[in-house]
Amino acid sequence: MGKLLDVSKAYISMLEKNKNSRSGKPIAPSTAIFKSVANLYNISLDDLLKQLDDEQPITLDVNVIDNGINFSKRVGVQIPILGSVIAGTPISAIEDILGYEEITLELASTGTFFCLKVKGNSMEPRLFEDDIIVVKQQPDIESGDVAVVLVNGDEATVKQIKKADNGITLIGYNVAVYPPTFYSNEDIINLPVTIIGKVIELRRPF
Repeated sequence: MGKLLDVSKAYISMLEKNKNSRSGKPIAPSTAIFKSVANLYNISLDDLLKQLDDEQPITLDVNVIDNGINFSKRVGVQIPILGSVIAGTPISAIEDILGYEEITLELASTGTFFCLKVKGNSMEPRLFEDDIIVVKQQPDIESGDVAVVLVNGDEATVKQIKKADNGITLIGYNVAVYPPTFYSNEDIINLPVTIIGKVIELRRPF
């Protein structure tokens, strides 16, 4: 259903529970979502709205009107904030979910995304403990990128990656806590060292 509506499974879960996982308040889908659901089940929007509870909140859109209702504003996609990422566990199957962040549909259409809560201070002063980072899930990155990496099957760590012909170096900006660590091509295979995704955004409350 998430794929058909172009939203995340996490957002579908919130719709089913009628609860925003961050605020604890009832979820307020947009009119665009209601129209998409009605189309999915081949019923009219009017029939779908008649089935709603009288207190169901609805987010109205504000740009182009279609038969009295605006459907032009696109809904963001909710992605999970994970407390940890462990080797061998698909991101979609991880149950250690601390909450959700929203990304645009345009960004969500480019791949699979999740958020991770930063632990420790090895990346200070760029990243601090409890910061939320948005990660695009991918098995490789460019040299110089900041990535989420698994070493020896342990919990994921966030480090800058420097590539070389004979291996990679994981760099923590706080070298007093985490000096640069080199892993040879053999280490990458045998330990293993696995890139989970690229850090593309930092979410930090003011």
